[in-house]
Amino acid sequence: MKKLILGMAIVASAFVFGQKGDVNAQLQEANKTAMDAYNAKNYAVAAPKFMEVYNLLKTSGQDNKVYMYYAGLNYALANDYPQATKIYTDLINSGYTGVETTYTAKDNKTGQVASYDQKTWELLKKTSSKDYSDFKTEQSPSVESDLYETLTQILLNDKKNDEALVIIEKGLAKFPNNAKLKEYQGTALYASGKTDQFMQNLKDQLAKNPNDATNWYNLGVVQSKNPATVNEAITSFQKAIELKPDFANAYQNLVYAVIGNDEKAVNEINALRKTKPDEATTLIEARKERFNKSVPYAEKWVQALPNDLTAVQTLKDIYNTTKNTAKANEMKAKEAELMAKQPK
Repeated sequence: MKKLILGMAIVASAFVFGQKGDVNAQLQEANKTAMDAYNAKNYAVAAPKFMEVYNLLKTSGQDNKVYMYYAGLNYALANDYPQATKIYTDLINSGYTGVETTYTAKDNKTGQVASYDQKTWELLKKTSSKDYSDFKTEQSPSVESDLYETLTQILLNDKKNDEALVIIEKGLAKFPNNAKLKEYQGTALYASGKTDQFMQNLKDQLAKNPNDATNWYNLGVVQSKNPATVNEAITSFQKAIELKPDFANAYQNLVYAVIGNDEKAVNEINALRKTKPDEATTLIEARKERFNKSVPYAEKWVQALPNDLTAVQTLKDIYNTTKNTAKANEMKAKEAELMAKQPK
């Protein structure tokens, strides 16, 4: 599974004035330091500074959790998973949604548009009709589902798969159609070794969206681990490449699934050659059939990744096994070319 990547956007924020001078100066200084550090991608510095802003505001009677939210995002980007986990958990438990209403009006004398608290805005709207105009309100979107998604990402990156599953279940109870949480649920189940549940999760997702090549591939990977479901794995990989014809990993796994455990097959053949030659011949023919069946998939694998040494070597071995000498020599030359480019 790929490591999950966090993304974020922080906008410059304006304080509600009316604090004592020294407190306001501290706020402005902490906010500037936090924003400068964030813009410089120095997330480890930005995170505690955003928390400082939050705590200073809270001390003065303003519980503005957007700064806690910014702190959590920066801790996550700094890979400080314990701090990020604590903040996101606190935000979720507090019921924070990120929904805020901004109140703006234009000062007709200066032409400047400014933000006001609700009471001031309503007062200006009532009493200063000539001095102010363009009274507008704007509501920011909810980030509640993002909180669950990001906390899940943090826990998965921190290898806390069982804890991630708890958050996912809580998130899906509120946002049952959240595609990311469902995807992360599969990731967490797989990583925690809950293979059967992971498989069911994939099947549930495919029932809703049968055109997801990645989910067909992931289902095939799980099915290929069990000898009893290898044929089902082959079908799943085939579905994946139908939907995504350049899906190199699907071709690779399809080749391996079709060929099966070749070392075991060869050992069985060798064990029967002298004592039961007819049975050995039957196994030899079956092995040839498997390799012949794998040829087009191996060729597509190399076509998708022409400079992949493993793909080239595998196709060379398949051509040798199927007695296609000319093609085997082509792959042998390609192998030598790639080997020459390997660092020494």
